[in-house]
Amino acid sequence: MEFTMSTRQQGAGTVVEIAGDLDMSTTPQLRERLREVVEGGNRVVVVDLAGVGFMDSSGLGALVVAYRDLRERNGWLGLAGVRRSVRTVLSITSVDQVIGIYDTVRDAERAASAS
Repeated sequence: MEFTMSTRQQGAGTVVEIAGDLDMSTTPQLRERLREVVEGGNRVVVVDLAGVGFMDSSGLGALVVAYRDLRERNGWLGLAGVRRSVRTVLSITSVDQVIGIYDTVRDAERAASAS
């Protein structure tokens, strides 16, 4: 599957939608996009992973860095549409205990509004 990524303003935040595998060859693109979003002043970011079937440690690292960068700016990061294979990686590493995981982008946006 080809790797694609799009960014859109939605509600009170920014949604970064990803499709394809998040691995060493594609993670630099995600890392750069998340950096641009955060440095651009966005404080609520939802990463839509519904189209991601595989994520390695490099993808995990990019999400953790974005989470940390947003927290330093009093921001919020949530993950939406996480498939079982990716959820397993998040669970094994306990990242799911730090970054919120939501069934849909809309659920993530509601959680961001409530925080």
